[in-house]
Amino acid sequence: MASIAHKILASHAGVQQVEPGQIVEARVDRCMINDITGPLTLNVLSELGSDIPNPDLLVVVLDHQSPAASVAAASEHTRLRRLRERGVEVHEVGEGVCHQVFIERGHAYPGALIVGADSHTCTYGALGAFATGIGSTEMAYVLVRGSLWFRVPENFKIVVEGHLPEGVLAKDLILHIIGEVGADGANYYAVEFHGETIRQLEVSDRMTLCNMGVEMGAKSAIVPPDEKTLRWLEGRGVPARPVTSDPETEWEKEAHFDVSKLEPQVACPHRVDNVRPVVEVEGVEIDQAFLGSCTNGRLEDLQQAARVLKGKRVKEGVRLVVSPASREVYMEALRTGVLRTIVEAGGVVVPPGCAACMGGHVGILAPGEVCISSSNRNFKGRMGSPKAEIYLASPLTVAASAVNGKITDPREYV
Repeated sequence: MASIAHKILASHAGVQQVEPGQIVEARVDRCMINDITGPLTLNVLSELGSDIPNPDLLVVVLDHQSPAASVAAASEHTRLRRLRERGVEVHEVGEGVCHQVFIERGHAYPGALIVGADSHTCTYGALGAFATGIGSTEMAYVLVRGSLWFRVPENFKIVVEGHLPEGVLAKDLILHIIGEVGADGANYYAVEFHGETIRQLEVSDRMTLCNMGVEMGAKSAIVPPDEKTLRWLEGRGVPARPVTSDPETEWEKEAHFDVSKLEPQVACPHRVDNVRPVVEVEGVEIDQAFLGSCTNGRLEDLQQAARVLKGKRVKEGVRLVVSPASREVYMEALRTGVLRTIVEAGGVVVPPGCAACMGGHVGILAPGEVCISSSNRNFKGRMGSPKAEIYLASPLTVAASAVNGKITDPREYV
């Protein structure tokens, strides 16, 4: 009996079933590169003397240093834009973070096998796809062959029950899970999220969960597709046939959580699994608050932050940097007044893209500075100086901390 991950790998490898540890070569449905990893892939293709025989497979998004922050970055953008001449779909500066744009454009769907030259490609598992990050050299192989070899992962079932309390979001849930499982607790596993809590979550929240699957080492992270998935896809004109795990699936690993009493969580420097309840770190003064990224830059995230910021001001001396995950998100937040609320509170809205998350563009931290961020990593040097500190938290906690000037439990604001 097979899991979703095993069913997808088997169907794309053209075999009846697969077993953990088995090596298979599987057909890829779609792949993605961005302006950081893409040029490296092109270098490999050039060394091989190869063109792109399968341009329909590829999606390119200019998002990491976007708009270009240097002559070098601008040159790489120009190089990637030229792929349009070969029939490749290229998304311009300002369209958004690669993972958000990829999903909005209908490239992820249940049963798909997707690879991306970015570790957070696992986000697409929120729609029932097997999606995983690969290296730039591997991506060159995919573009030439249309397939890639995989070692079939073991299965890890995570079951979450209970209703999330007021002030506690999906980001708090995944931080709590990572804190319990550990940064290497799911190494190369195919994680599947199950339970009452998961079924209650909207697609945007499921994206947050799957996005951070890689932060516990997972090869892929998948939410079984249900009616919410199908409605979301139908709204974007994407046909879908759900793939689900068999009831008798053998799980090599299981973990169970009850979130009915879960508190807002914070991942403290410099590890994503260094997680504590926000009440234990309240009072840490901050210099910057960042709201955005492929983890929590969606409309629902901006709306949550606006709940806190409405009628308030960001603390003097604190920078609130906000980057909507995509132009689509930006326009809707503009239409509904969410961005107005953020700007009136003193927030700085920057173009859709990765922004401060990876320290290559706006929002870079100076030595000694402290940032609370809705992004997915708090490694030393991730957002600028290796002498800065990064705390990860939900959009509610980020907004509340920006108002208070120090890490703050958001429940007093909602």
